[in-house]
Amino acid sequence: MQISRRGFIAAIAALALAGPVAAQKNYAPGVSDTEIKIGQSLPYSGPASAFGAIGRAEQAFFKSINAAGGVNGRKIILISVDDGYSPAKAVEQARRLVEEDKVAAMFNVLGTPLNIAIRKYLNAQKVPQLFIAAGAAQFADPVNYPWTMGWQPTLTSEANFYAADLLKANPKARIAVLYQNDDFGKELLAALKQGLGDKAASMLVAAQSYEATDPTVDSQAVAMQASGADTVFLFAYPKQAAQAIRRIYDLGWKPRTYLHLGSASVTSTMIPAGVEKGVGVLTAGFIKDVTDSKWADDPDFKAWRAWMQAWLPEGDLSDGLNAAGYSMGQMLVQVLKQCGDDLSRENIMRQAANLKDFRLPMLLPGILISTSATDYRVIKDMKLQRFNGKNWDLVN
Repeated sequence: MQISRRGFIAAIAALALAGPVAAQKNYAPGVSDTEIKIGQSLPYSGPASAFGAIGRAEQAFFKSINAAGGVNGRKIILISVDDGYSPAKAVEQARRLVEEDKVAAMFNVLGTPLNIAIRKYLNAQKVPQLFIAAGAAQFADPVNYPWTMGWQPTLTSEANFYAADLLKANPKARIAVLYQNDDFGKELLAALKQGLGDKAASMLVAAQSYEATDPTVDSQAVAMQASGADTVFLFAYPKQAAQAIRRIYDLGWKPRTYLHLGSASVTSTMIPAGVEKGVGVLTAGFIKDVTDSKWADDPDFKAWRAWMQAWLPEGDLSDGLNAAGYSMGQMLVQVLKQCGDDLSRENIMRQAANLKDFRLPMLLPGILISTSATDYRVIKDMKLQRFNGKNWDLVN
């Protein structure tokens, strides 16, 4: 499908320009009559650099929105910088973005430990920390952190989802877990135990941790096999998940394998692992698999591909991170639209917590987004998926 930039601009003009009820102008730092500055740090380098694709997609999306006239006449200026997946660097970058670049809000910073590191500062400064690319349950805590809101399903709900599936499929399973040795991995492990309930002690036979900077997880895979486990949970980012899937296959071991949803990328995880080696891997899904031909005639999927061809032609159409960046960009646009001319930080946060049955086109059918002042969970629903060597099939 071919589409010109001019054609795409016309197609999204209604989204970008449709104005809400008029309100008196009230601006946060970084907002003017012509622009809205948004800050972001992502791992464009370092052990989680695969996720840099999200930021590149978001930059392209906001350029397309700006070309159509912006949001209520204002262009979105995304200042996206590299944090190398270092919590200390993330804090440094957040301070610079808020105090020097004067951004109105922080948007879609990746990683549980990084967002925890910057959360106290952003809440003290009353700067929105919106649509975090991390699923820690503590990012949906409006009582203690009213300026912080996640995006994807919480890590706790994800691990509970897997536990429920496993208890139904094999209540006598012997489980080995590979987890990143930080808040991200530890929360998933704790939530898995919670989901297994009183069976956790008998079912969990091995838990192997790794550091984000470790060169390989080969020794951990060998130790998990030696434990006698028949089920594996990979609570890992793409690099280590790919290594584990490849090593498990090469060992001739065939456990039932669950993969953290944030690493369920064909491009970043399954291809590096060797697609034939990942056949049968399970994950939780909430966004359309961009490699699956079943979406070929879906109008929303066609629109995403057309947008990619027009605005991110160098992007990989098989990388779901591009669809994630596109979708999170749409989330921010919706919130800013609802703000009207009241673009104070308080109202940006208020509108983020005032989404009512909002539908993102690239989410799986039936998944809607509703938030409130007491419920900061954005995406709550998941569906089980299995890798078939090419893409992800929904499991009935």
